[in-house]
Amino acid sequence: MLKKSNLILVTLGITLFTFLPNCKKGAATATLASDAASRVYVAPGEKDEVYAFLSGGFSGQMSVYGIPSARLFKIIPVFSVFPENGYGFDEETKDMLKTTHGYVPWDDSHHVEASMTDGKQDGRWMFLNANNTPRLARIDLKSFETKEILEIPNTSGNHASPFATENTEYLMAATRFSVPVPQASVPIDSFSKGGFKGTVTMVKVDKNTGRLSVELQVLVPGFNYDLSHCGKKKSHDWCFFSSYNSEQAHKMLEVGASKKDKDFILAFNWVRAKECKDQGKAYNFGGDYVNNFKEENKPAVSTRLSGVKMLNPKDCPGMMYYMPTPKSPHGTDVDSTGEYIVGGGKLASVIPVHSFSKMMEVKDKKEHHSTEIEGIPVLKYESTLAGEVKKPCLGPLHTEFDGQGYAYTSCFVSSEVVKWKLGTWEVVQHLPAYYSVGHLSIVGGSSTEPYGKYLIAMNKITKDRYLPVGMELPQSAQLYDISSGKAELLSDFPTVGEPHYSQMIPAKLIMDKTAKLFPLEENKHPYATKSENDARIVKLGNTTHIYMTAIRSHFKPDIIEARTGETLYFHVTNLEQDYDIPHGFAIGGAPNMTNLLIMPGETRTFKWVAPKPGIYPFYCTDFCSALHQEMQQYIRVSP
Repeated sequence: MLKKSNLILVTLGITLFTFLPNCKKGAATATLASDAASRVYVAPGEKDEVYAFLSGGFSGQMSVYGIPSARLFKIIPVFSVFPENGYGFDEETKDMLKTTHGYVPWDDSHHVEASMTDGKQDGRWMFLNANNTPRLARIDLKSFETKEILEIPNTSGNHASPFATENTEYLMAATRFSVPVPQASVPIDSFSKGGFKGTVTMVKVDKNTGRLSVELQVLVPGFNYDLSHCGKKKSHDWCFFSSYNSEQAHKMLEVGASKKDKDFILAFNWVRAKECKDQGKAYNFGGDYVNNFKEENKPAVSTRLSGVKMLNPKDCPGMMYYMPTPKSPHGTDVDSTGEYIVGGGKLASVIPVHSFSKMMEVKDKKEHHSTEIEGIPVLKYESTLAGEVKKPCLGPLHTEFDGQGYAYTSCFVSSEVVKWKLGTWEVVQHLPAYYSVGHLSIVGGSSTEPYGKYLIAMNKITKDRYLPVGMELPQSAQLYDISSGKAELLSDFPTVGEPHYSQMIPAKLIMDKTAKLFPLEENKHPYATKSENDARIVKLGNTTHIYMTAIRSHFKPDIIEARTGETLYFHVTNLEQDYDIPHGFAIGGAPNMTNLLIMPGETRTFKWVAPKPGIYPFYCTDFCSALHQEMQQYIRVSP
């Protein structure tokens, strides 16, 4: 007899065989553009039109590409150590990876969000979530560096984040892995009895500095909250979260969490939540967390915090509603008008589209409620439904919008993106993706003014797309031009890590604002040395501070004496004030440390405990001049 899990796979295979020909009936299929090579070619010295910021998934980082060339420009270290430049190792950045669990050198980064003003991308910051150890990060788009990481308390599996409100007033974060709140050792089967909970967290973003803080948490039923997007224009006050496992299964979720025909999209009025908090309806609740902040050209500071304001839905009527959505929804996406809320049910045969106007009309009318869950009314499916895209594909996940009245939905099982018309719900084109597309991105596609033109499909399986490189393959992506009435494939390119989501921004919003160096006179690092004449060695017992300078092509001081067991801090300031002249620093055989890359005008610190007696070279690791090889010196270690 077939096991239940195998039966599901057989059923899915039969469904694919019988359903797929019908889902493509009457709609065109995108093909490779005849002039694709010329449309992705960026001549030497010319610039790309668009920045693409991709999450790194299991790499924990963020990568930056140019579009249409698909050239990789940079990997921005965020939640994982980065030996290439020393992030997470040196005294300036190691505290960025502190958590209440201790120093965590890795995470699983899923979703990228751009800062916005009036719902439009403004080019100030990018935000990134950490799924494993719940955190949010803020990346400054002047320096393309991580400036702040905030841990989220009272949650686990910070997946439905860091999605922003229209003016970046708040970032939203919600629980994927429900747990006891507060944490406790309880039988795991108490999950199915309501013993596990989730939270929705409102993270306040300072409009001037970007600094992050926990404003409020809302205790919600213990489902798996998956993805989120906040409203626009008419739906400005709301955010929407997909959720699955409303069965509250705690084992074999592929079976137990797939029994119901519908799960939910949670509609959350964050303005109402703030109002209830201000009225004193939120209560003090525990929860330890840390905020790590790196001021420009200074060491990061990690601050431990405790306690939040917690709100219960039953104490704030009108704040939350559940909208039934088929089936095991992954994506929740809001179109540029703020009217349509699109669900992406992984196991659904339709793409359901909810109407914000209908929701507002019926949300407080009892005849449109089917039940209530822990103080949250459940609205009837038909009461909020704008329409359904019938038989679009298999495995719909996530939707983006082009601002021209069309939506594009990724379909994992049938390896494609489907283009469909808002309002008529008609599928007009199928865009192949190689293979098993997860997320997709359109330039400005989640904003009120999509730039459109380009679409990237980010795929989970690569197979035969590139030259074989053993068992571990890069993820693949396809670039489409969607600027005309018919989308055309332009290129296929490998990506770094496992991108789950992306934000694409017109280059003109960022490129002229990027920093080129740290002005030496503005360097406020406590160990900065702004002139070679000030280079010196200061011994304090068994600790030595070397105030060192680097300039083409030597270090000062250039002869270092130490004793075995002595702790040395090399505070290296790059005196260069020329764009693109970094210096590196490394010591031969140094354990637990990597190379440091030091930008012009920057100070970074290499900590080294002197080992057994001998002579140890240190040198510049970044080729900086014709005499780069001569940029080397020695440390003598005596007994």
